[in-house]
Amino acid sequence: CPAGAPLVAVTCAAIPATLFESELFGHEAGAFTGAARSRVGLFEMAAEGTVFLDEVGELPMELQPKLLRALETREFRRVGGSKNIPLRARVVSATNRGLHGQADSTLRPDLHFRLAGFTITMPALRERPRDIELLARHFAAAFAERHGVTLNLGEDALTKGAAVKIGTW
Repeated sequence: CPAGAPLVAVTCAAIPATLFESELFGHEAGAFTGAARSRVGLFEMAAEGTVFLDEVGELPMELQPKLLRALETREFRRVGGSKNIPLRARVVSATNRGLHGQADSTLRPDLHFRLAGFTITMPALRERPRDIELLARHFAAAFAERHGVTLNLGEDALTKGAAVKIGTW
């Protein structure tokens, strides 16, 4: 993907199933009640950038074949459309659910195969305690900057999860 290309993040769990296809692929005017104008979907909006499907494991089973087809053919149609639109964006996905073959997996095996071209398994934070201080300091600094405060993490906060001191001095 070219530098500066769009990153379009989609939280699959936050989009109602009835709107998901229209959000992802777009729709043509008159495709359904209330569709007064054509609308570009998130795949088309990403152009040659990246679509990030967060919480893809929450995607309802009835929508998975539609996503699978777009990934396999690298094209899609807007809802109510008759023209195929090329899918030029790269697709990255994440899930906190189990992967295919695990008990809590909710992905169809063929969709999992298509999405799992390169898999990074991230262990839970409890399994990598050395990362806690780094993450705590990062989020504390971001919070302090956003709210214009000084934030000091004491040793107790890092070792025992004690409260942090927030001040405006």
